[in-house]
Amino acid sequence: MPGLRRDRLLTLLLLGALLSADLYFHLWPQVRRQLRPPEDPRGCPCARRASSPAQDSAAASPNPRAAARNFSRAGPGAERRSGRGSKLQALFAHQLYRVPEEPPLLGPEDSLLASQEALRYYRRKVARWNRRHKMYKEQLNLTSNDAPLQLRLEASWVQFHLGISRHGLYSRSSPVVSQLLKDMMRFPTISADYSQDEKALLGACDCTQIVKPSGVHLKLVLRFSDFGKAMFKPMRQQRDEETPADFFYFIDFQRHNAEIAAFHLDRILDFRRVPPTVGRLVNVTKEILEVTKNEILQSVFFVSPASNVCFFAKCPYMCKTEYAVCGNPHLLEGSLSAFLPSLNLAPRLSVPNPWIRSYSLAGKEEWEVNPLYCDTVKQIYPYNSSNRLLNIIDMAIFDFLIGNMDRHHYEMFTKFGDDGFLIHLDNARGFGRHSQDELSILSPLSQCCRIKKKTLLHLQLLAQAEYRLSDVMRESLLEDQLSPVLTEPHLLALDRRLQIILQTVEGCVEAHGEQNVIATDPAQQSAPDSSQANLTS
Repeated sequence: MPGLRRDRLLTLLLLGALLSADLYFHLWPQVRRQLRPPEDPRGCPCARRASSPAQDSAAASPNPRAAARNFSRAGPGAERRSGRGSKLQALFAHQLYRVPEEPPLLGPEDSLLASQEALRYYRRKVARWNRRHKMYKEQLNLTSNDAPLQLRLEASWVQFHLGISRHGLYSRSSPVVSQLLKDMMRFPTISADYSQDEKALLGACDCTQIVKPSGVHLKLVLRFSDFGKAMFKPMRQQRDEETPADFFYFIDFQRHNAEIAAFHLDRILDFRRVPPTVGRLVNVTKEILEVTKNEILQSVFFVSPASNVCFFAKCPYMCKTEYAVCGNPHLLEGSLSAFLPSLNLAPRLSVPNPWIRSYSLAGKEEWEVNPLYCDTVKQIYPYNSSNRLLNIIDMAIFDFLIGNMDRHHYEMFTKFGDDGFLIHLDNARGFGRHSQDELSILSPLSQCCRIKKKTLLHLQLLAQAEYRLSDVMRESLLEDQLSPVLTEPHLLALDRRLQIILQTVEGCVEAHGEQNVIATDPAQQSAPDSSQANLTS
């Protein structure tokens, strides 16, 4: 009899613990959401402290175009921080950043989206979201006085989408980017979910794979109160930590600060091929757990022994608390990258990089062992015509500066054809090691000995003392809420790698002549044979 009573007591305790967990993680968040005052929708007090009165008044302006600052002009805060003069202002005022871009934009065919078609699509998306949200509340017997979402044509994310052209993701003079960064940094979230590639895994991962699926990297899709979306990547590594030398590039962490810094560098280089990205302190309880409808995402939240709220990925080999990311106790740093237009509106092509790495422990690709590899690439469509190869070399220069070895594919909008620009997505594995310069990343440049004149002129300008790359990057990153985004060694590594790129180009010019190396016309594709062009590192 005593043993039977003891078993009953243990059963009751177990049932009580399960009930308590269910109340804490499922019912209590719903109750708190209903009790939250409607006039205080933001969950992160730090975000409010980071916003200045000037920013708040600009956000309240009925004309966001007038309120937003031109991204190519540093704000007054940056000017105060930089002393009497701003190198960033001087850089964007340079004539290289004011030269009309070629070819000129002539009509609707040069814009990515047809505005009326895009707006009809977005209105349908908003109406569908409102219906689903209403059904969700009814299923849970929740009552809310929140008004249905409305699509605002002046919303910064809408204007960002409508402003994409064959020249880049945004124009030099666009004020929309600055406003979009502000909005992503301060607007409250209304939903959180896994990304599409994470959903495709369905939790079924092959633990024998060396290269893990992208879903294990804990990236989430957050939707804001203006219906804009951003990809959230949480902090996984401290800024002063370097990637261990024994790590392969395909098992390295994805760093949120690398995504932020990559956007600023891309803008400084005048590529404009990285989606606008900003840092933010996210309240993982209020801005993720309490707004998500995904039960699987809800189930991976827990409270650590240090009373911090944490969550982890659902993939079996990552469903361990040691792989979790945690708030402090609720606030967690992360990067927010603006979403590009839906594939239904703007189809994109994903193409394997000709200089893709082997992604195995011992194997090597042909370009790593064949110094004449570029000759093969130049005979293959579309690299034998158009300016695709020059765009690949631009991308290699960008990746070398940030130290990114993980560029296995690139994407481009199908509307702009073979001459369209390459989109520099997924830069989170950059800025891992400031003490090492991975020269193999520059192989497209050193093997093909070709570079756009426009790219070379910008690199030469950033090598001058009055426009030094590390200085303008440092100043540009001061505008981010999570500043300092990069440590000083990473900034200084940019100057060192810039000199290596210029030395590589100089060696090519000495060997083959300026006219055979520097492409003044983007369509000019004649290049020296790799047997003569290859430069050994």
